[in-house]
Amino acid sequence: MKPMKRKAYEAALEPMQVELAAVARWLQHSGRRLLVLFEGRDTAGKGGAIEAIAEHLNPRQCRVVALPKPSDREAGQWYFQRYVAHLPSAGEIALFDRSWYNRAGVESVMGYATPEQVGAFLAQTPAFEQQLVEDGILLFKYWLGCDQAQQEERFAERLHNPLKRWKLSPVDVAARTRYDDYTAARDVMLGATHTAHAPWTLVDFNDQRRGRLTLLRNLLDRLPDTHVDAPGIAFPALRRKPRPERYDVLPPLPPFAG
Repeated sequence: MKPMKRKAYEAALEPMQVELAAVARWLQHSGRRLLVLFEGRDTAGKGGAIEAIAEHLNPRQCRVVALPKPSDREAGQWYFQRYVAHLPSAGEIALFDRSWYNRAGVESVMGYATPEQVGAFLAQTPAFEQQLVEDGILLFKYWLGCDQAQQEERFAERLHNPLKRWKLSPVDVAARTRYDDYTAARDVMLGATHTAHAPWTLVDFNDQRRGRLTLLRNLLDRLPDTHVDAPGIAFPALRRKPRPERYDVLPPLPPFAG
């Protein structure tokens, strides 16, 4: 299948984003909580998928959670503890750019967690997620995949593009040769944590635009009926001619002349 053109992508994305705005309105009205986990290959496109969802939503309602390496104090806590603090409250959306599944992925493959820690995580996670779901959280888990050749192209772009260089870390470079190890770790993770109450959904992100649309359509189709009429807002005409901006105390910067 040919890569999706930008014009076709944007034409398909906009009506889905309108649906997302309706979802956000329904969440506020109902008090429900939406939690979406984004996991997958390095460079697959987790950030772009999250941006497509959050772009036109109120940032006070829709939060992106991308936690750094645990602090020494966090490393001494119950493993799930630092993630619990970022779960959505009533009416909120939380989009996790990686999540507690770091333990089954990078921590397992790169040796940052012991086999015993990984085993305990895989055993505990279904019960942890069942508690979230039973408490009323709408939980969705997505794993984004791409071929290694595609991954290498994207790594190279990050290396040479100064606007994307920050995305390439020493861990990414070290993990480049561990593609098969990540595949094996993913399959163990899926086998242990793909449950009826919190199933995984895998999405092909070799074509990132098509992948975003596939993921977003799936998410929207799996949500409950979310129709809530938008509240009417009175918008009377001004009683006088609109005022130009004034700068009586300090002048603004000169306009960009480029």
